[in-house]
Amino acid sequence: MNNLMRRAQQVQYWRKYCIKQCATKTATGSEFGAIPASNTRPNYDDFIGKRQQQAQRSILVQVSSEKSYPELYNYCSSFGSIINAQHYCVRHDDDLHYILLEYASAGEASAAIDAGAYSAELSGVPVRSPFLWFRAAAAGGKRSAKLAAASATSQPLLPLDGTRQLDSGLLHSLLRGAGNIEEQVLLLHKHTQLNDLGVRMRFLAALQVQQAVSGMFPEAQAQPFGSSVNGFGKMGCDLDLILRFDREPIPSNAPAGEPSRLIYHTKENLSNGRSQTQRQMECIGDMLHLFLPGVCHVRRILQARVPIIKYHHDHLDLEVDLSMSNLTGFYMSELLYMFGELDPRVRPLTFSIRRWAQASGLTNPSPGRWISNFSLTCLVMYFLQQLRQPILPGINALVKCASAEDVRITEDGINCTFGRNFEQIGFRSRNTSNLSELLLQFFEFYSQFDFHNRAISLNEARALAKPDHSAMYIVNPLEQVLNVSKNVSLEECERLRIEVRNAAWLLESEVENTTLSESERQETAWGLLNLFKNPEKAIIRPNMFFKPRMVEVSDLFDKSQTIDPPITYKNTTVRQQIQSIKTATRNELKQLRSSTSTTTSTATTAAAVTAASTSSNKGKRSR
Repeated sequence: MNNLMRRAQQVQYWRKYCIKQCATKTATGSEFGAIPASNTRPNYDDFIGKRQQQAQRSILVQVSSEKSYPELYNYCSSFGSIINAQHYCVRHDDDLHYILLEYASAGEASAAIDAGAYSAELSGVPVRSPFLWFRAAAAGGKRSAKLAAASATSQPLLPLDGTRQLDSGLLHSLLRGAGNIEEQVLLLHKHTQLNDLGVRMRFLAALQVQQAVSGMFPEAQAQPFGSSVNGFGKMGCDLDLILRFDREPIPSNAPAGEPSRLIYHTKENLSNGRSQTQRQMECIGDMLHLFLPGVCHVRRILQARVPIIKYHHDHLDLEVDLSMSNLTGFYMSELLYMFGELDPRVRPLTFSIRRWAQASGLTNPSPGRWISNFSLTCLVMYFLQQLRQPILPGINALVKCASAEDVRITEDGINCTFGRNFEQIGFRSRNTSNLSELLLQFFEFYSQFDFHNRAISLNEARALAKPDHSAMYIVNPLEQVLNVSKNVSLEECERLRIEVRNAAWLLESEVENTTLSESERQETAWGLLNLFKNPEKAIIRPNMFFKPRMVEVSDLFDKSQTIDPPITYKNTTVRQQIQSIKTATRNELKQLRSSTSTTTSTATTAAAVTAASTSSNKGKRSR
């Protein structure tokens, strides 16, 4: 009960905060089209570097409960200054509590890790790791521990259970309490996006893998990419990780010191690159499974186009996909991060559209013939590019702004070069549409888009002639010979067109309906909430194009079968149509049987006459 009350208080706090922020922006006259100052918009490398440094300054300690924090804080403060402390809980049969502590420097965190000890009660290979657990104080140290715990801590423990996703009921209550649809979009983004603790945990998982191989491979880097770092990740999203054994290539014009004359001996690869990568990943998978604390359920998927190792991290309650050759995915994350930073409307709009697609059944966590979240994100980016006043530039415009420092070529020869400096890009949108207007325009745009004949290109920011017969064609921004949405079936593409048309009509009626009072808004579903539920009476149904059978064909002919429950017909007309079909079919069957029997008797007679004639001829010859 206390937890529920605490969660309710947090919800009320966030509701007041977000609505206040929206009101402040409206009162100051700030437009979404205005671009923030460059110093508030770090580039991708700065963002990644900052998070990696945070991970190097952090340790993760398992405790009996959040009540252990004062004692833990006083004990760990002896190794350095703690500047951040966050709590979360992993729910299994028993709740497992963890506290992430960040020190002021990496050396202080390293000192705390070095002070750790191994448990003689546990079997296994001792491993130095930032993942620790807090042992109860010894009998002689109880009094000092209590005195230490009694002293006030200077760093509060926030947030409490910081990885728990907001309950759907509480989220819907928040959205009902918003003032308009635009505030709903902002609240949805605020409460479903991957928070600071979630990002810290993912970089800590990357650091664990990097430190595990750094002894033999001192230049190894384990770098998160995908939704965990591009700003489009939601709470609970998986971690995509790339492990590289070489450092980032240095541009040819970059200043460099005198090269060393001492060169490491390197074992030459005797097989092709893909086979070698698969063998290396098999060894890495064994190392993860056998030695790293928290890593379990290791699965090697090495025959895929991009070989990966999937595993679960118990201490972080996190699913991880580790690859060694997916550099295009890493640079695609950087591109999406830049799109999200170019305009503050991009990410909230994308979150609302993804949530709507999930509620409509257009997307699915498992791979298949349906549209993926990445393809859906590409649709949002393209929509924002083709507006009369574009909110995002085409990728080719970013390529033209690239300098020599922005050159990136993968091992497969794929050119991932584009401008990475926001000041050099200099793009400023004049579009002043708010989020509710953009959401409606998105649905209207794709309800009329010609998926049958046109392909979507984010590079040129326009539609192209479709190069093949795929149901949906989205040009891969970095590997332009590939189709991002090649897996989407014709039926799913048609469902997308139907669902966006339904959403456009629903949202248009919501925008026009401003008669609801504040109390009515609290009690009824309105705005985004009507998009996030499947309406009982859809405006357009898929069976307009894919008609189901009125009745099973077997039921028309099997007279002996007792149908339970009996067939119910839509109306009298349908019943009469079925009866006429039955009568006509029975008559045709009778005609077929009679014609078959006539043909059979005729053939029999002809065969008999032929046999008689043959025997007569034989008798004449014998005479």
